[in-house]
Amino acid sequence: MKKKIIIVGGGITGLATAYIASKSPDNEVTVLEGSPNLGGLLNTFPIGGTYLEHYYHHFFTHDAEINWLIQDLGIADKLIFRKTSMGVFRNGKIFDFNSPLDLVKFSPINLFGKAKFGLSSLFLGKVADWKKYESVSALEWFYKYAGKNVTDSLWKPLLNIKFGPYADRIPLAWMIGRLRQRMNSRKNGEEQLGYVEGSLRTLLLALIEKLKENGVRVHTNAKVEELILEDGKAIGAKTENEIFLADQTVLTIPSNIIEKLVEPHNKKLATDIGKVKYFGAVCTILELDRKLSDIYWLNIADGGYPFGGVIEHTNFIPKENYEGKHLVYLSRYFALEEDIAKMSSEEIKKVMIPPLKKIYPDFDEKWILDTHIFKTNTAATICDLGFSERIVNAKLPINQLYLANMMHIYPDERSVNNSIRLGAETCRIMGIDSDFVPKGNSMSAQIGFND
Repeated sequence: MKKKIIIVGGGITGLATAYIASKSPDNEVTVLEGSPNLGGLLNTFPIGGTYLEHYYHHFFTHDAEINWLIQDLGIADKLIFRKTSMGVFRNGKIFDFNSPLDLVKFSPINLFGKAKFGLSSLFLGKVADWKKYESVSALEWFYKYAGKNVTDSLWKPLLNIKFGPYADRIPLAWMIGRLRQRMNSRKNGEEQLGYVEGSLRTLLLALIEKLKENGVRVHTNAKVEELILEDGKAIGAKTENEIFLADQTVLTIPSNIIEKLVEPHNKKLATDIGKVKYFGAVCTILELDRKLSDIYWLNIADGGYPFGGVIEHTNFIPKENYEGKHLVYLSRYFALEEDIAKMSSEEIKKVMIPPLKKIYPDFDEKWILDTHIFKTNTAATICDLGFSERIVNAKLPINQLYLANMMHIYPDERSVNNSIRLGAETCRIMGIDSDFVPKGNSMSAQIGFND
């Protein structure tokens, strides 16, 4: 008899978990996805004769898990690594921000501040143990050790635009994870980032095909309405049209949905899960007839802008891949109580586009060939101080029921790579072999996965 496993949620965490579990012939795996499409935040749309992600994606040379998956799916010939560039917009001016020489030229920070910036960043990215800094505010630490000049010129505005009202409550542990990720991707000041030719749709289609080859049953438009329990044990899930029975059930959907599914069976557990809240995110994607700059990723460190980053995708993947169109993301996280959470696409356009003129004086809205707006209310967890204490153990107190979602990525940043690591660790605690998935520098799935 095969062990029946249900994976609730067809985003990358759910699909990765299903793929790893389906490697064993002893498992019979079913994926239930409530929407018409698989992929979640990996979803793409047609543009310039190919496809592009709703929300920008790239990965790092040291991301062992996604590099493994790409190889395992047989699409290594589609793998692209290219040198990229970063910049910072501060005091009304664009600065390159890639090398020690760029730091020397960064005039908003004084000479003493530059030394403190370099030393504090090296400490966090290479030495610090994140576990010791979960109750320490990143902003407070920067003021103390990087100094007021550095913090006011760089760290505070970047934290403000990313975390809004939670900026002063973000733990240093998260910042350690972020800096470690970026520093490990650099060699001699240069950073190479990875992408898949044809967008992550190429990976997603290959993954879905392999799942089918492995006998995984994938159901879309199959929103789980109820968990089925018998004698305190999870034995399946009910959708609008069907009942699916299983020996083990894994929930990979957002916590606010899981809370409602669990509530009839365990009110305390539902309350605990409900303590995990989310940021939303909006990406305004512009198709332009020319580039804005030569920089791939521009961080906005001046206040008053409706976006925190200008990501010129075609400074990473050439415009020739998109029929000569220049593609730009204007990205913004938001707390759900902020006004932008309720704005329509037309309202977002009116807010997002005009400020570009302040950054790029030559910019003219006539350059815009088309605009695309994508918004989600579950882009990232609000990982404020004490967040690790709110992370629910992946092995739930309901027998044979497991939870693996974005909360378990902390202290790392959400990414495809970290979701694959999460899938591997979920399989491990379910008693499924996942040792064949290599472990890279991912810091995800380190809380809530102890045996």
